[in-house]
Amino acid sequence: MNPISLICILTGVMLNAGAQLLLKAGVSAVGHFDFTRANIVPIGFKLAMQVPIIGGLACYVVSVGVWIIGLSRVDVSIAYPMLSLGYVVNAFAAWYLFGEALTMQRLIGIAIILVGVLVLARS
Repeated sequence: MNPISLICILTGVMLNAGAQLLLKAGVSAVGHFDFTRANIVPIGFKLAMQVPIIGGLACYVVSVGVWIIGLSRVDVSIAYPMLSLGYVVNAFAAWYLFGEALTMQRLIGIAIILVGVLVLARS
């Protein structure tokens, strides 16, 4: 994989991870809600007006464009597993930004993901 291809793939991964974090920030601002027939419209409107959610959706749109460019340069069997790097990014970012737990079991899982991506990238 050449440097441009790697940049496209990693940019897509980072945009996807950023989208998840922004969606979490937006839904956290709204708080816990029960999704019932009675509150579909008010909750939907409240969620739709959250700037982080709008930003997260925008990240998804841009990530699809970047991902398409990356897929034009890299085999999908190499590119798609790279998305698992988003799990790693999100785990550490969620710990830092939202105070989510990073247990030993999660850290071991992250290590396994990183080893898998490394093996795949070198193949």
